[in-house]
Amino acid sequence: MKTNTTKRYVILGILFFLPVAFLLMLYPAKHNYIPLNVVNNNVYDIHNFLSDNSEELILKDKITVLGFLGKNPLERSIEASNLKELVYDKFKGFKNFQIVIVVPEGTEDEIATLKKEVNTYEDLTFWHYAYGTEGEIKMLYNSLKSQEKLGNDLAVNSVFIIDKDLNQRGRIDGRTEREIEDNKPAFSVYAYNTIEVSEIKNMMSDDVRILFTEYRQKRKGKFDDSNTRRAKELNNE
Repeated sequence: MKTNTTKRYVILGILFFLPVAFLLMLYPAKHNYIPLNVVNNNVYDIHNFLSDNSEELILKDKITVLGFLGKNPLERSIEASNLKELVYDKFKGFKNFQIVIVVPEGTEDEIATLKKEVNTYEDLTFWHYAYGTEGEIKMLYNSLKSQEKLGNDLAVNSVFIIDKDLNQRGRIDGRTEREIEDNKPAFSVYAYNTIEVSEIKNMMSDDVRILFTEYRQKRKGKFDDSNTRRAKELNNE
């Protein structure tokens, strides 16, 4: 009987202290929060692009994931599917969130086929296609900071995060904590490769979540703008 009573108290103790321990683990993470870096300003907006629906399509005042599928969008269905499953499905319904895929005018038929492949059984309300001329697409891409050139087919594997003020977001220092501890060389992240599933699933999804956290804190008046903190640390290394 005594043994059973002891076991009961042990179990109750574990059930009580486990949630407390979990909250204590989260507490430091909350205060170590660092906003997603602004890596580029004045991204070109898409007022002149044609939308795939009747509504005007713009980047301003939206949190946008921006991609370029080029002249042969069906050849990049894997990239589109990765983006849909690993990013869109996770953040759809969040206020002011959208995915915008830029393609050249004249690709409407291929896009119609691509929609059937990507959409499956759901309506992608916050997923848009923007049709532009070759010059407009190049102008938009040139307003972005990227380590990858836009292809001759006006496509690129990378996607970009654009905030409500037309700033491009990313990481001034893309190293993990382990890489920093090991003194690995610093590198910047301006875009995210849609072919690399782990990069989209982990790094990019985390960065979009951080950006939503920033705007949520701004609405509550709790946002401490330490956006350049890591840049200053790098300069002192």
